[in-house]
Amino acid sequence: MVVRPSEFALIERYFRPLAADPGAFGLTDDAAVFVPKSGEDLVLQADLITEGVHFFAADPPAAIAAKALRVNLSDLAGKGATPVGYLLSLALGPAWTEDWVRGFADGLAADQERFRVTLYGGDTNRSANGLTISIAAFGRLPAGSIVRRSGAAPGDIVFVSGTIGDAALGLRIRQGTIDAMPAGKAADHLLERYLFPQPRTELAPTLRRYATSALDVSDGLMGDFAHLCRASKVGGELDVTALPLSAGARRLADHDPSALTTILTGGDDYEILATVPEPDADSFAAESAKTGVVLSRIGRIVADAGPPVILDHDGRPLRFQRLSHTHF
Repeated sequence: MVVRPSEFALIERYFRPLAADPGAFGLTDDAAVFVPKSGEDLVLQADLITEGVHFFAADPPAAIAAKALRVNLSDLAGKGATPVGYLLSLALGPAWTEDWVRGFADGLAADQERFRVTLYGGDTNRSANGLTISIAAFGRLPAGSIVRRSGAAPGDIVFVSGTIGDAALGLRIRQGTIDAMPAGKAADHLLERYLFPQPRTELAPTLRRYATSALDVSDGLMGDFAHLCRASKVGGELDVTALPLSAGARRLADHDPSALTTILTGGDDYEILATVPEPDADSFAAESAKTGVVLSRIGRIVADAGPPVILDHDGRPLRFQRLSHTHF
């Protein structure tokens, strides 16, 4: 028989140490308090991840914790916000153990230190099925400076950070659905990108200075670009030859025709897609590089508000059955 601590014992042992800010009251109350500085706005957002949809039950608990927190920090980064803290709601499946919770809390602690955030509260409960984790995160930025999806204008240059498609390909490696299966460091990189998203929080101040619109790429590059264009009432063209691909992703795209579709529509990239006026494009790229985040120019915004397209090596639009991952 598995002996498990009570809900309150779990909070006391593993989650109270994560609540460092005095406004969290050591998780001893029903709510917390955060007072922003004068002249600042709070940016609020929430994402949940569920077992069997966003992660595998056998994934390390620290990796699951990192994914749960980082996908939220990525959304904040895409709005130009500096992350501050989060609320955690955790529904544990029937097979949970204290060792698993300890590993999960250790993962959160490591990322709290890395991204300078703290836990402010939340809830723990049981799940009749698999594990579900919901995080509501918040960040701050100068009042009125949030970067929304809706500001792109014709002539803007489209940028994306990092590399695209790695995590979605890493998932396919886990599932065994890649025809030309990579090996060695290439496969390790793709799997690592699936397990550990890299939110581009360093880009937030630069986005606020230059970007007319931005979001994080979570559901797929083409689908999220369509969201941005729709919100801005513009169209857009991307160039497949300009896509930033890791060595493993490029190798797969060269040998497996389905890999390019995965790269463009699979999601889980957690990179930043942004539009910048053409006169500012060089400065934007240079300042971003100083933060350690490489940006790539991948397209342009156009006035025609039709569906955005991506052009192949011959300048012809690529066609997809769907533009992005869908949860339903």
